[in-house]
Amino acid sequence: QVQLVESGGGLVQAGGSLRLSCVASGRTFTIYRMGWFRRAPGKDRLFVASILRNGGSTNYTDSVKGRFSISRDDTKNTEYLQMNSLKPEDTAVYYCATSRRNTGGYDYWGQGTQVTVSS
Repeated sequence: QVQLVESGGGLVQAGGSLRLSCVASGRTFTIYRMGWFRRAPGKDRLFVASILRNGGSTNYTDSVKGRFSISRDDTKNTEYLQMNSLKPEDTAVYYCATSRRNTGGYDYWGQGTQVTVSS
């Protein structure tokens, strides 16, 4: 199994920045793809960004392109989400997730970290 712990959430004003981190432990050698998702109040959990092993191919949902940047450090079993130019609509609980595959669903999830953007 893989355990995931997110950190870095908080309250920020619109236009500000935050960097989320997610540390993986356990069977980390099985991780191929890492991703970030978010759930806004009253909404479904949605995909934000993903990255393949060794900092390979990245993918972003359209609403965060040019503002968010995903990265990972496999030596530290950590992935990051740098969030710039934050908007109130970015307010959500952010979850990291990992997968053994390069497509399809994710196998493991973190507990989430709250990001609140005030206007």
